[in-house]
Amino acid sequence: MNRVVVGLSGGVDSSVAAAILHNQGYEVVGLTLWLMKGKGQCCSEGMVDAAFICEQLGIPHHIVDSRDVFQAHIIDYLVAGYSDGITPLPCSQCNKTVKFGPMVKYAREQLGIAKIATGHYARISYNSDTGRYQLLRAVDQSKDQSYFLYDLTQDLLGASVFPLGEMHKTETRKIAAEFGLKTADKPESMDLCLVEANGSMREFLDKYLAAKKGDIVDREGRVLGQHDGVHHYTIGQRRGLGIAAAEALYVIGIDAVNNRVVVGDRTHLTQPECTVSRVNWVSIAPPTTPIRAEVQIRYRTTPAPVTVIPLMDGQDAHPTRVKLVFDEPQLSITPGQAAVWYDGDILLGGGIIERQN
Repeated sequence: MNRVVVGLSGGVDSSVAAAILHNQGYEVVGLTLWLMKGKGQCCSEGMVDAAFICEQLGIPHHIVDSRDVFQAHIIDYLVAGYSDGITPLPCSQCNKTVKFGPMVKYAREQLGIAKIATGHYARISYNSDTGRYQLLRAVDQSKDQSYFLYDLTQDLLGASVFPLGEMHKTETRKIAAEFGLKTADKPESMDLCLVEANGSMREFLDKYLAAKKGDIVDREGRVLGQHDGVHHYTIGQRRGLGIAAAEALYVIGIDAVNNRVVVGDRTHLTQPECTVSRVNWVSIAPPTTPIRAEVQIRYRTTPAPVTVIPLMDGQDAHPTRVKLVFDEPQLSITPGQAAVWYDGDILLGGGIIERQN
């Protein structure tokens, strides 16, 4: 019970997670997933730093080649989504399918270890009344990453440990310095690993999707300008439209079938409701009647009061689609992004925002 596999990306957070557990007397094994070539904290230089941390702590270090998994579940997923006119959120998909799932499998099958730990800022508790693991926001709300973990299953939550969930980032840096960790002053990753590795999302997508000119139109279909690929646009975008207009225009729709980008003023960005698919119920059993909650439709948006209405498909007793009805209309509801709903600090569930008619 005192053995744990720690996922090491080569950053300060995962390094401190490993150091804390090692200092507490756990038998720690470092595990790094090789996801892609090139720059990026989870890859080339990240593996070197992770190996150095393991050497500092005197623990074994394993590297698993996960490039094919990352290609299939993240890169291909992103490219297909942007090509189809949506804006996918890769991080939640990556956490469940590429990171936590394979790490737990490797720990159990190759090392005979039941628990994994990561440097995520989130908390896990067990509710003995419901028999479910609960996912909670981190104490440091400014660094909370529970939003990206909404798709974790009960099995994965039960196998996971988040040593930093009760800490603030300043404490993490302090502990890293106290342990003399090489990563103590390492800059924090501020963007998607694919963006960091390629310079921008546009540059990444241009490697896979050819330019395809089309029209930028208003809601009535009047042509206002030209674009060079719908994959360069996302709902709510204002900059880079190349349109001269008397008022600010925003992307309010992406019509990939007809290769058009639809623009309008700010009032056209608000919606009173949306539907969400691929729902994962985390801290509670799937409800069959509406519940009240607070929802985030993007990582940094302010939680908004909402009614979550399960959409029952035939005899399905476990709804995987819901309708979100907001108390106040919300801006820039973007298909492909995650909607995640909470009761206070407790993450109840989440899913992927569907394209609206």
